[in-house]
Amino acid sequence: MSGLQPKILVIEDDPQVRKFLTITLTSHDYAVIPAETGREGVRLATSVKPDAVLLDLGLPDMDGTEVISMLRSWSKIPILIVSARDHEDEKIRAFDMGANDFVTKPFGTGELLARLRAALRDSVLVVAEDTVVRVGDLCIDLTAHKVTVRDITVKLSPKEFALLKILALHAGKLLTHKYLMQKVWGDAYVEDNQYLRIYIAQLRQKLELDPARDQFIVNEPGIGYRLEASAAVT
Repeated sequence: MSGLQPKILVIEDDPQVRKFLTITLTSHDYAVIPAETGREGVRLATSVKPDAVLLDLGLPDMDGTEVISMLRSWSKIPILIVSARDHEDEKIRAFDMGANDFVTKPFGTGELLARLRAALRDSVLVVAEDTVVRVGDLCIDLTAHKVTVRDITVKLSPKEFALLKILALHAGKLLTHKYLMQKVWGDAYVEDNQYLRIYIAQLRQKLELDPARDQFIVNEPGIGYRLEASAAVT
């Protein structure tokens, strides 16, 4: 993370919202870089190298999802959508493009700050293919293809491990149904979420003390799944 004050790029065309976000973030020891348009935001992202981006979808010069796509072409910086668009399809599209989180306007200051802290914390976790990911009592050795829970080895099928591996490589990030289906089963199966539900249920049965409690694999209804953000990389 850059310096003592994390740098937050705020891409928001509404001057009142932009001012509110600037005052709120500044009062909580964040350095704010404001931008009114998508193009200005992308330009500042390349020159200033912020630690996170707060992005509105309804920009005057381009849709916010285009900004996500442009940023994701070269950066893994955390992107939090702050938008009045609350339709499920809008959220899914933003997550599919690479957004890390979605906060719907109007929002509570406490919720926004908590989500920003989580995004900055998760961005420190750079998970490579040769790492071991730990989530509480769950340990995933990505190289040895070995999974243990409370030091007991868990037998997983190749597809179960492939699904868990994708979740582990993006620990803490919400992955959409479409993304998971594409990565594990291929393009021909992206619309068939039944496979995904079955394998998630099987993983929970093998990994969770209480499969109904979502200790490790968390469900965001209608959108996707994430491996709990408390993952530690060794």
